[in-house]
Amino acid sequence: MREFAVPAVAVREEAGGLADLVFTNARTTPRHVQFRRKNGENWTDVTAAEFADEVTAVARGLIGSGVGAGDRVAILAGTRYEWTLLDFAVWAAGAVPVPIYVTSSAEQIQWILSDSGAVAVVVETEEHEKRVAAVQNELAALKHVWRIEGGAIDAITAAGAEVDAAEVEARRTAVRADDLATIIYTSGTTGQPKGVSLTHANFFAEVGYGGEVLTRLFKGTGLPDDAATLLFLPIAHVFGRMVQVGCVYSQTTMGHGPDVKNLLPDLAAFQPTFILSVPYVLEKVYNGARQKAHAGGKGKIFDAAAATAIAYSEAEGKAGLGLKVKHALFDKLVYGKLRDALGGKTRYAISGGAALGLRLTHFYRGIGLVVLEGYGLTETTAAATVNAPDNFKAGTVGQPLPGTAVKISSDGEILLKGGQVFNGYWNNAAATKDVLDADGWFATGDLGKLDSDGFLSITGRKKEILVTSGGKNVAPAVIEDRIASHPLIAQAMVVGDGQKYIAALITIDPEFFVHWKKSAGKPESATLADLVDDADLQAEIQTAVDEGNAAVSTAESVRKFRVLTTEFSPETGHLTPSLKLKRSVIMKDFGAEVDSLYS
Repeated sequence: MREFAVPAVAVREEAGGLADLVFTNARTTPRHVQFRRKNGENWTDVTAAEFADEVTAVARGLIGSGVGAGDRVAILAGTRYEWTLLDFAVWAAGAVPVPIYVTSSAEQIQWILSDSGAVAVVVETEEHEKRVAAVQNELAALKHVWRIEGGAIDAITAAGAEVDAAEVEARRTAVRADDLATIIYTSGTTGQPKGVSLTHANFFAEVGYGGEVLTRLFKGTGLPDDAATLLFLPIAHVFGRMVQVGCVYSQTTMGHGPDVKNLLPDLAAFQPTFILSVPYVLEKVYNGARQKAHAGGKGKIFDAAAATAIAYSEAEGKAGLGLKVKHALFDKLVYGKLRDALGGKTRYAISGGAALGLRLTHFYRGIGLVVLEGYGLTETTAAATVNAPDNFKAGTVGQPLPGTAVKISSDGEILLKGGQVFNGYWNNAAATKDVLDADGWFATGDLGKLDSDGFLSITGRKKEILVTSGGKNVAPAVIEDRIASHPLIAQAMVVGDGQKYIAALITIDPEFFVHWKKSAGKPESATLADLVDDADLQAEIQTAVDEGNAAVSTAESVRKFRVLTTEFSPETGHLTPSLKLKRSVIMKDFGAEVDSLYS
């Protein structure tokens, strides 16, 4: 199939801006718990009415500080309540929030603040403040730098003491749905980030139609405050931002989990009904549970339970009596404990950013956590396709959202069209022309295929296609995802453009490496550098590579690999903030290692 579209469904019409949601909720359901805010070890309820009052107070302060309608205000902070408060307050003041990742360098911060023409920036920490200060002389438009940990919210609020709340009302109600809502700078794997201009209408299309498809998540059973999620991914990313807006739109209770290291205790206390995740987190949860079981002498039980969960999911509701009995037994011994680790009430996870892999998809569904994979980009306001609880096909990223069409071009590229698709890049008409045609089709740069039911599968990235010296085109994503699913491996990057064969750079997961050393009888003090050429370690990785090779043709298979002694991360500059490989940077920094694979 080359093209598939899902007709639009009836959703409520929204003529104004996103800030209207806050005040509509405060008027219609003032006592609804819109947020649960963490204070130390405790969680405090924030009702819809209380949130509206806070948004108004901060919006008055922004106006009092000279922020005008349409002005850009940047937010450089981790996932926390103040991020969401500022986001809606900027909208209420008629201005435009511009997110910046906390991992951004001073040079990247300078580019975003300069290109967007931001008049103010709210940072989180003293370190963030120093990064801004280092480039502030180059930012003529920047008038204010407020620091959250330095009392930014109080300072901004105080600046609005003389501003009448009616001014906020006037600013907010003047905003139209087609107005600019935000500029999100794509992290990019090469070159300067491009500013994606998204309108309020883009978000309304996304959360309106997305909410209808995922109504079981965002609305729960329909009881007050029944549906809840703990957001721990960056709000600076469109994925987290979409869920934040979706929670206010659907009146789903939301909390912020800023400390990923404290994630499991936060999940246990918050008890979300669904979570937003990326494959990396779900892989870590699985590998951590497996490692703990093996270390405690219960490895055989865990592995049998995992195999049973996978088989139960693969049976698609047609499991035989024997499998049902085994599944029920392991539900008491293993699965229930895993669900309890996520808070006990979590039944769904929305996953994006990369492929989770069929095995883990079935594993999680088998233990009672349905992972709904979706696909989208910043330019599509997050999801364009998604698997729904009642319309699910494992191994795919689902069907298009209502009102959305997917087309596969002659060279296999995925094209998207719908209300959530952006209108263009900020200050970059040439880049816009490269990806948006006159009919509104957006060329994603990703490769995919549609099955006979209109379910989309991602097969690779157009710009990442490798061409061997023998002329074979190789899409790295499939084999990389399969190899990286091994618990010992953190990342795998396939190389071989212009070479006779395909090879790979491998990084090691530091946490699982500790467990592997113990199980393999290696000295506890041995470092990865000590064991990088160890025969047992090489054999373990070869097992993962063989598993990856099973998914591709001989010409696409990895013939050699090189283990690196460092892990790729956003901090090292080798991953984007959304954890995508920066291939050009890696090729530059590890050129000698790549050369050694072909010497």
